[in-house]
Amino acid sequence: MDERLLKEILEDLKLRQERSSLPVPVGISNRHVHLTKEDFKALFGSDCDDTQLKAVKQPGQYACNERVTVEGPKGALKDVRMIGPYRKYSQVEVSLGDARRLGVEPPIRDSGKLDNSPGVRLVGPRGAVTLRQGIILSKRHIHFNLKEGAAYKVKDGQEVRVLCGRGTEREAIFERVLCRVSDAYSLELHLDVEEANAAGLKNCDPAYIV
Repeated sequence: MDERLLKEILEDLKLRQERSSLPVPVGISNRHVHLTKEDFKALFGSDCDDTQLKAVKQPGQYACNERVTVEGPKGALKDVRMIGPYRKYSQVEVSLGDARRLGVEPPIRDSGKLDNSPGVRLVGPRGAVTLRQGIILSKRHIHFNLKEGAAYKVKDGQEVRVLCGRGTEREAIFERVLCRVSDAYSLELHLDVEEANAAGLKNCDPAYIV
């Protein structure tokens, strides 16, 4: 065997072994919306602002008390919670089952990449907003801050495979998991409800990059 190739294989095996010993906590993401301030005011009233229900793990982000109805061509999802703070774009993240219920076919995307995604109608207590685009299936991903990214030896934008439910009857490997590395983040694997259920996961369960 070529010596250079053998060295690359051994280095890759060593890296996989190192990563597989470092757990990544799971964060299960239910359907939710992100809203611009303008769209929020249209839905909840010009005299209102979002109110925090509880903080989520990603720094500066929080689940809001405010909820909307998402309407599609075939059906609706009620009580879809807003995640704050306000964004530069309005976006709806759903599961595949949710999308079928609505009657839309959203693409699998990283957050904020909304080009050519379907639109939906949002209904709040004081008004409604029609989004021309903005509904997506969130691409499964891991958040790392810079120190965590260095410890796990991953780069922003890299894709990895992740083992979930290790040692259980629902053990599963997810391919093409996006790594997002920034000091705006905190270590967490984001899966939607259906992906988490497929591997029998709960919030904070350990997953491993393999």
